[in-house]
Amino acid sequence: MKMIYKPLLVMFLLLTGISCDDKLEQFPTDAFASGTFWTSESNALIALTGMYRGNINYGTQVVPSDWWTYCGIVFLEFATDNAYDRRGDNSTYNRLTDGTLLPNNNVVNGYWQGSYRRIAITNDFLENIDNVNMPEENKQRMKSEARFLRATQYFYLSQFWGDVPLVTNTLTPDEANNVEKSSKSVIVDFTIQELEEAVDGLPRFSDITASEIGRASKQAALAFLGRLYLAEKRFDEASEVYQEIINYGDNIIDTEYGPLFTTENEDSRENIFSVQFVSGLAPNSMPQHAFPAASSGWHIINPLGSLAEEYGFDDGTPFSYDDPKFVQEDMGANRDQRFRDTFIWNESTFRGRRYVCHPDSTQSVDQLTYSKQATRTGFGFRKYFDESFSGNLVNDYGGNIPIIRYAEVLLSYLEAELEAGNPITQELLDQTINEVRGRPSVDLPPVTETNPDALREILRRERRIELAFEGTRLWDILRWEIGEEVLNGDFWGAPFPNSVRYPTTSIKLDPQSRWYVTTKNFRPGIDDQWPIPESETNINPNLAN
Repeated sequence: MKMIYKPLLVMFLLLTGISCDDKLEQFPTDAFASGTFWTSESNALIALTGMYRGNINYGTQVVPSDWWTYCGIVFLEFATDNAYDRRGDNSTYNRLTDGTLLPNNNVVNGYWQGSYRRIAITNDFLENIDNVNMPEENKQRMKSEARFLRATQYFYLSQFWGDVPLVTNTLTPDEANNVEKSSKSVIVDFTIQELEEAVDGLPRFSDITASEIGRASKQAALAFLGRLYLAEKRFDEASEVYQEIINYGDNIIDTEYGPLFTTENEDSRENIFSVQFVSGLAPNSMPQHAFPAASSGWHIINPLGSLAEEYGFDDGTPFSYDDPKFVQEDMGANRDQRFRDTFIWNESTFRGRRYVCHPDSTQSVDQLTYSKQATRTGFGFRKYFDESFSGNLVNDYGGNIPIIRYAEVLLSYLEAELEAGNPITQELLDQTINEVRGRPSVDLPPVTETNPDALREILRRERRIELAFEGTRLWDILRWEIGEEVLNGDFWGAPFPNSVRYPTTSIKLDPQSRWYVTTKNFRPGIDDQWPIPESETNINPNLAN
């Protein structure tokens, strides 16, 4: 919706002042009088824009106000084995999985409030859109978009909390303060029904015009439906849904990986559904958070060595520090192209500058204290950034962030077939994982493994690499029930053998001379489901039961 988004967003921001409280509050709380607002299609489009905007606040944020802010998508990786928050072990993202998660966690609260605020906005829309005199076809499409957006929020709520309130109409304050939880199974069933019915009323991806980019398609709704079926271990149904997306033939695996995440190719047919950012109006301020100090950034996003080591060499062989193909002086040499598109490493170039982070270098910012804006892992973050960008880091970057890509669809289809116990053929591998790995810019040898147990490991690694920093890793860990395995123990960064300074300052030392980063202590049965925020249960004890 980026092209119509600009004028409509300006109108929306100027004319509305939506606010939210800690509880499930009555809506709308905007500057329009409901009785006079729902009178024209142009006003309905403003309301539609408000639904897509949801609880996204533009500008620098440190906790999510919505699942689809960059904080909500990219920063969630801090809770995984993919990344570390420069702000340290007390980061409330880190606390999601380090054994110290409590109901007062502000990250959990941000996601909760963001979901219910968007749900309230969609409920209000659905209760009023029939009052508008407009073509029925347009009205039905908008209704389907509202139901899709509401269903996505219940998807997230079901996956991270389980039992939550099911709210499908505008609540009075008293109703909101006394609402009761529905079981996860009820939430899942409702979400499935909403997504299925939304599919019927949404256009195909190929029918969305240039002026409507960003609006939901059938494929977007089907992809969320597929995610839910995967999580519920309804693999045959997931397979059917993903096959439907594939059969449409509207989406592709693009030739290059890196430009999918920048303004260069953000509207690729591979990006099925993306958060729309607009320079100057609705900016993506992640450059301020992620750029190195040498580029005036805060270096908050720090990839972990456990992720870096998943990327193999460009001949398809697994990574090893002992392999002659590994070059300590150039860690990106001979590596999977996606490593080079995702990471910055010591002595690499970012935005025309050398990135120096060796602990012994006098040219690097003080890397081993927490007083400077510098890497905490020996790696920096490249993915999502147009390196030719030279504007204000907070206000001028307009790069979108994908929520669903066709690559995820293909990998999920293979997973569904694998876990359903269906035969794995070379044709299936070539249609799915090899299509992803074989994009010309990556060009890795095809996978030929058909043994289910061996293929599962290959597929999960491929998914982690391909979808790194796209907000799915924690969900994958939870649904695969591997948190105890991958989120426990010490985590390390880049290796710096023969460093003089590092061994004298590090808390712990690694035989491979990797940079010590942090220690996690994931608690199975506790950390695999988030607590309802304390601010909610204090108001409504029903939510604590």
